[in-house]
Amino acid sequence: MNTRLSHQRTRIKVCGLTEVDNLLAVESCGVDALGFVFYPHSPRAVTVERAVDLVQALGPLTQRVGLFVNASLATIESVLSAVPLSVLQFHGDETAEHCEAFGLPYFKAFRMKDGFALDAAMAAHPRAAGFLLDAYQPGVPGGTGAQFNWDRVPQQAPRPLLLAGGLSADNVGRAIAKTGVYGVDVSGGVEVAPGIKDIEKVRALVAAVKAADHARCTL
Repeated sequence: MNTRLSHQRTRIKVCGLTEVDNLLAVESCGVDALGFVFYPHSPRAVTVERAVDLVQALGPLTQRVGLFVNASLATIESVLSAVPLSVLQFHGDETAEHCEAFGLPYFKAFRMKDGFALDAAMAAHPRAAGFLLDAYQPGVPGGTGAQFNWDRVPQQAPRPLLLAGGLSADNVGRAIAKTGVYGVDVSGGVEVAPGIKDIEKVRALVAAVKAADHARCTL
């Protein structure tokens, strides 16, 4: 799949929502998906009870993504029994068998450490809905706000790619022009505090993505 030519609109996912009012304001900016972190060591983590309130507040067409890091089958099943997620996102060392066990589309995240064998990692997850590429920092599974070298994003991939890592309104246009990815995943770059998004920053990012898409379509 040519990641530069297989879609016409860059999808936007905002991850790490924790408050209902803030979530609704972010949703109103026109994003495609909202992410909820079920990793207890994250400053953006939510409990199952809080996630129920958040997801129930969303409109029916917004994708609801649950993020997990090396969580057990029982833990994920417990979340899914209460929270109607539409997509799963795995940021640990999960096998394809583990990721596929829940009957939902999933994205497998990879941290782009120097020398990381991305092609082999993607091949190990042939049924993934897509792959998320993030910066590498030792001992941190994601959400670092760091950026990696976009030259390492492949022009062709077996599944759609999401780009993460230090994205904001200031650089997301360049990222899209450089990589042509299917979507972008943002968190810290649009925050005022962990788990609380700055709505003006979200609006600016959405506008920057639309401008980048328009520029790409007019080339």
